[in-house]
Amino acid sequence: MASWFEGPLAAFDTETTGVDVETDRIVSAALVVQDAAGLRPRVTRWLVNPGVPVPESATAVHGLTDEYLQRHGRWPAPVMYEMAEALSEQARAGRPLVVMNAPFDLTLLDRELRRHRASSLARWLERTSLHVLDPRVLDKHLDRYRKGRRTLTDLCAHYGVELAEAHDAAADAQASLEVVRAVGRRFPGRLERLSPAELHTLQAVWHAGQARGLQAWFALNGTEEAVDPAWPLRPDLPAAA
Repeated sequence: MASWFEGPLAAFDTETTGVDVETDRIVSAALVVQDAAGLRPRVTRWLVNPGVPVPESATAVHGLTDEYLQRHGRWPAPVMYEMAEALSEQARAGRPLVVMNAPFDLTLLDRELRRHRASSLARWLERTSLHVLDPRVLDKHLDRYRKGRRTLTDLCAHYGVELAEAHDAAADAQASLEVVRAVGRRFPGRLERLSPAELHTLQAVWHAGQARGLQAWFALNGTEEAVDPAWPLRPDLPAAA
């Protein structure tokens, strides 16, 4: 039987107005579904008019301007519903979901659902578990002593995966999926006996350890930046007193 990393996988990615999961908004997203390695993927794309200004710094990354999104983007409420339904469908199908730096994209979607649907991502997934595979967490655990950054661009270069249009949601999702397949092929002895469900549980532990290590490094270098150990979704912020 083929290993899970050669079988059905899906991948999800977003482009946003910024990097704060509590306040920034999704402007585009994509879901890529591939039934087996080498097969043509099915791609669903969403373009969103976020209803707030898009900073020039964000446009410089993904190329989406206020004018373009106002003209071609859809209102957030129905789009967030469609995204949550699409991820729920992957869970029901038992198809693992690849998300690069999962706490960012999945938490953003959760906050958008709360903002526009008075709901949460957990409500869409309460009946069926979603098994997330995060190439950043996997690579950092399996090759922990390798020096250098571990952005998607860096991982693609390291594993020989083509990334033709960085910061396009569909291209990034496809590349993330291929990186996970490449990680599996690089470390089959450590991964092929684990199911995606087992890996999901292990990645939460691995990410927490990685976060503690990064926090210690920040403290050693005099940086006060906090590192959240939660994975694949950050918890709600405590209510203001």
